This record gives sequence, structure tokens and C-alpha cells, in this order.
Amino acid sequence: MTFFPMLVNALAGLSQAGAMERALMRSYAASYHQTLGRLRLPAALPFLFNALKLNSTLALIGAIVAEFFGTPIVGMGFRISTEVAKINLDLVWAEIALAAAAGSLSFAALALIERRVTFWHPSMRG
Repeated sequence: MTFFPMLVNALAGLSQAGAMERALMRSYAASYHQTLGRLRLPAALPFLFNALKLNSTLALIGAIVAEFFGTPIVGMGFRISTEVAKINLDLVWAEIALAAAAGSLSFAALALIERRVTFWHPSMRG
């Protein structure tokens, strides 16, 4: 569920380094690893953080949905499905609110880390 968004964003990010920058690194006789570490990975960071923020919420949703069907006695998905069967909707909404808060906190934490790590990128200015 989270593999392909990460893969697509990582590949898009690694291809963001322009031809002029790559030519400059070749003129400095930089090795592949030096080019990767000093040019391609920093250019890919905004894409990688975008994928991480997307995957933080997708992983939470996937875990809860998997618990609906896969776990016998524990987990938020199991708790939601059993409490719906008991018509205990206040606990169901509490679980949903807790899941939403956890997803929002993970997204916000990654956004804060992104802002501190990629402060130089034009998308973080202003």
C-alpha cells in the first residue's frame, strides 16, 4: 500500500537534478556516490518527504483496515468492528477520532522535519 507511492516519488526526486548540475559534477570528476550524496539526494528530499507524509497516513489506514479482517482479539480495527456490532457508537467515534489524531500528528511531525531539513528549497520559502 505504501511501496508504490514511495517508489514513484523517490524516482521522480532522483531525476530532479538538472543536466547542467550533473555536468558540473562530472567536470569536478565526482564519483557516482559523491554525485548521489551531494546532488541527487538533496534534490530528491522534497519528493521523499512528500512520499513519507503520504505514506504515514496510508499506513495507518492500511493497518486499521487489515485489523478488521486479520486479527482475532486486538487492534483498533477489531475494536471498531466489535463495537459497531454492539451499537456502542460513542466508542467507535472515539477510536476514529484517535486514529485521525494519530494520522494528523504523524503528518505534522513529518512536515516540521521537512521544513527544518529542506529550508533551502524554494517550496519552503515564504
